[in-house]
Amino acid sequence: MTSSAVHPLVEMRGIGKNFGAVCALENVDLVLHEKEILGLIGDNAAGKSTLMKILAGVHKADRGTILMNGQPVRIGSPIDARNLGVEMIYQDFSLSPNLSIADNIFLGREETRRFLGVPFLNRKKMRQLSREVLAYTDVRIGSVDALVTELSGGQQQAVAIARATAFKSKIIVMDEPTASLSIKTIPPVLNLMNRLRDSGKAIIFITHRIQDIFSTCDRIMVLRRGMCAGVAYKKDTSVQEVTALITGAKEGFGTPCA
Repeated sequence: MTSSAVHPLVEMRGIGKNFGAVCALENVDLVLHEKEILGLIGDNAAGKSTLMKILAGVHKADRGTILMNGQPVRIGSPIDARNLGVEMIYQDFSLSPNLSIADNIFLGREETRRFLGVPFLNRKKMRQLSREVLAYTDVRIGSVDALVTELSGGQQQAVAIARATAFKSKIIVMDEPTASLSIKTIPPVLNLMNRLRDSGKAIIFITHRIQDIFSTCDRIMVLRRGMCAGVAYKKDTSVQEVTALITGAKEGFGTPCA
């Protein structure tokens, strides 16, 4: 039996983070399993994005440890996180509007070739790979040479997802991926999340939309005031119970946060 079968894919243990005198996270545990969508939900300032930015290397935890497949890891920067297979898709997509789709997908990780010993961008390869990863999103986009500024919100989301999946990521964090989308463009994104999970990815889905959590996720974790209020499998809880945890009307549910 392999270590990945014995241990969760990711364990965040006792995570704490302060910004000056403000305690954003206190003693938070998170577990993510292979081929799982974990819904991370909570009110504003609950600590959801801060916790995930620690996993993605944007922030450094003041306290606690992170393990992958049972082994302690150090994540001190986004490069560290990417090298461990962690990609984060931000709410604003973090795309460069005046660059092409292909250039955005490969920004900072450009493909190169050599001619007479001099490196050049391999734009042909970048375009081809961009078309392949975009095809998987099932979102209709024209030329990969089009500027991102010309795309709709749903198309920009597809580019951000394609960028996150193009480099052998194992863990994808999605920060409010449906928040800025129209109602009709939300189902394709949720369906894509299911396909990514079925293909072997593990996903952490940050959202305020409880209906999206219950239509997509395997487990649900609620954060409140920088602490874990509880974790449960979707089948073992309800919209009413999750809502009560978010607001503080109910204290604790499901399994321990560890």
